[in-house]
Parts: sequence; structure tokens; C-alpha cells
Amino acid sequence: MTAFIVAVAVSLAYYQYVYVPEANRTPYVPPEVRNPEQTIPVTIVKDAGLESNPKNYVPNDVRAVLGLSNKVTWINQDPNFHTVTSDDGYVDAISGKFDSQAHLDETFNGFIAGGGSWSFTFTKAGDYAYHCVPHPFMQGVIRVVENFA
Repeated sequence: MTAFIVAVAVSLAYYQYVYVPEANRTPYVPPEVRNPEQTIPVTIVKDAGLESNPKNYVPNDVRAVLGLSNKVTWINQDPNFHTVTSDDGYVDAISGKFDSQAHLDETFNGFIAGGGSWSFTFTKAGDYAYHCVPHPFMQGVIRVVENFA
């Protein structure tokens, strides 16, 4: 019985002091990926919310390079409110959910107002499709590739 109690105590200690902190640890991401040299601008054009408008996010297919240009800023030149929302619910290990509505604070309510902007830094290579919640026909994709320089 004593051996069982000791085994349970050791298991609980391992779980609490080794496994849980390791599982919850933020992964290491190089500083140049967290703070890239360049930011890619994407414009939400005037009248982007009209389904008849063939252009809404310009450009709507963006190629970004990790450690160089993996930060994207959406600039709303339309008077209407828009969002940038991941099609598949992507959550970046550092930047959080790829969804403007998930990043609320005292100055930003999740919607990109006319004249406003919103930025997101991607820290992992991949293709990230997105859309506008109020206008689901507004679609774009960010293609993040490794920096092989």
C-alpha cells in the first residue's frame, strides 16, 4: 500500500511540476519572426461590401515570408465596418486567433472601421484563407512561406 501511495504522489508531482508547465509553455519563435522587417498592406477598398464589386481585399492573394514580411495590416478605405476572420479558425501560437473580432481592447471592437486598420503577425508557414463576417463574399488568402535566405 505504501508503494502505491508513493507512486501516486510521484505521478501527481510529475504531472503538476513537469508536464503541465511544459504543455502550457509558449513555443520559441525567433525575434525576426515576431517582429518582421516589413509589413504587407492589404487594402479594403471603397464599396468592398457590395457583392457586385469584384475587388474587396487588394491584394486578395498575398505571399509573406517568415522573418521578413509575415506581418499583414488590413487598411479599411470603405466607410462600412469589415472583419478579417479565418475560414478554419486558425490560432497562431504567439499572435492568437486569426480573427479581428477575437482581439478586442478599449480602442478596437473587432470590426475594422472606415479609416481604421488591423494587423496580424503569422509565425508559422501555411496558407490562411479568410473572409469578412458581414460580407462573406469578401475573401482572401495569406500564403506564408519559409525564409530560405
